[in-house]
Amino acid sequence: MTPAPDSTPDTARSTGRLVLAATPLGDPRDASPRLRELIATADVIAAEDTRRFRTLAAALPVTYTGRIVSHYDAVEAERLPGLLAAVRDGATVLVVSDAGMPAVSDPGYRLVAAAAAEDLPVTCAPGPSAVTTALVLSGLPCERFCFDGFPPRRSGERRRWLGTLRDERRAVVFFESPRRTADTLADAVAVLGETRRAAVCRELTKTHEQVVRGTLAELHTWATSGDVLGEVTVVLAGAEAREAPPVESLVDAVRERTDDGERLKDAVAAVAEAAGVPKRGLYNATLAARD
Repeated sequence: MTPAPDSTPDTARSTGRLVLAATPLGDPRDASPRLRELIATADVIAAEDTRRFRTLAAALPVTYTGRIVSHYDAVEAERLPGLLAAVRDGATVLVVSDAGMPAVSDPGYRLVAAAAAEDLPVTCAPGPSAVTTALVLSGLPCERFCFDGFPPRRSGERRRWLGTLRDERRAVVFFESPRRTADTLADAVAVLGETRRAAVCRELTKTHEQVVRGTLAELHTWATSGDVLGEVTVVLAGAEAREAPPVESLVDAVRERTDDGERLKDAVAAVAEAAGVPKRGLYNATLAARD
């Protein structure tokens, strides 16, 4: 008897899954059993650097049979349709970066967003992260923190970015190129002051791991005393709370803005926000000074 043709619609096919997996920062012993299993069983492995992935697989050691494709910044958009198609067709697609968690300043988030938009299964195999590793080694308060990627490369833009962190109460974690670390610390001293505390974490979990803690001025001196090498993660201490100045002391600043043609309401709002005082109090103080 001739079997009946398969009439199952394409939409009823079993779908695969997209898995983002954290890889060791440097020490292969940090690889989880789940990561080893995923490498061994994945149908497609999207690696930021295929050579580094093969080195990691050999160091674990684990044998993989899946197809390896490169998945770095320049080709991320180009790879997206093929990787989504593989998940739709039932494949397990494993995404790994060079080290740490994919999508954190590495390729991955566009693929996750596209898969989620199609309601395709997406999961994560958690593991090492330079962000949290640097935080706990910094010796700085880190109950609340934010991550800000890489600073701008040009000094002017970098100083404007640092200006947004002047009153940031949370600890701030960011990555930096070893070639620009000294210049970034110099700009941080200029914008945030010499005494703001920070930590520079270098080569985390690797043979030459180093964590340098101190004030921004001390860290800048360290960075200019020799070459900074390896992967760098910086943790900046949160700003200390500033005592708000008396509103009467800000009246002249409001008056200068209104003399230049700014509306009183707008001038009060701008000065009050910058000084951290209530707008109503400053507005009333300005009116009282006029009277």
